[in-house]
Amino acid sequence: MSRETLVERVADSGAMPLHIVTACHGHRRDGCLVAFATQGSMKPARMLVCLSTANLTYRIAVSSPALAVHLVPADRHDLAVLFGGRTGDDADKLADIAWMAGPGGLPLLDDCPVRLIGRVVSRHPFGDHEGFLLEPLEDADVAKQEPLLTREAGDIRAGHSV
Repeated sequence: MSRETLVERVADSGAMPLHIVTACHGHRRDGCLVAFATQGSMKPARMLVCLSTANLTYRIAVSSPALAVHLVPADRHDLAVLFGGRTGDDADKLADIAWMAGPGGLPLLDDCPVRLIGRVVSRHPFGDHEGFLLEPLEDADVAKQEPLLTREAGDIRAGHSV
């Protein structure tokens, strides 16, 4: 019997909030569901988000000077399904939802008002994901909002296999 690693235990707890990251470069826009996001530094303030290198959002993000990181509300499982279970290679995930263009054309999702817009400071390879270190440019009102947790989205099949 193998021992469970701390990484596996934390991931299996399903207690991490889900985010939707959107990116824009020129006329190309997309977004994806992200489970790997965390504070990266206190001073200066930084956030680290990790994107799967298999998806369209990643391919746009590598040319995007900034990204928008949206906290998925607890009652919006449908958004997690849309951005986590579909691939931008086959569908325009932004076509049927309300959003507005933010700085540099970044899609800002109306139904995810708690978000951070961050300038990409650096990128770091982490296996099948790449980390984007972001410097906050703009924060939305951070009124209390219960996030959708990874354990509440276990039924979503990834749009791209890992």
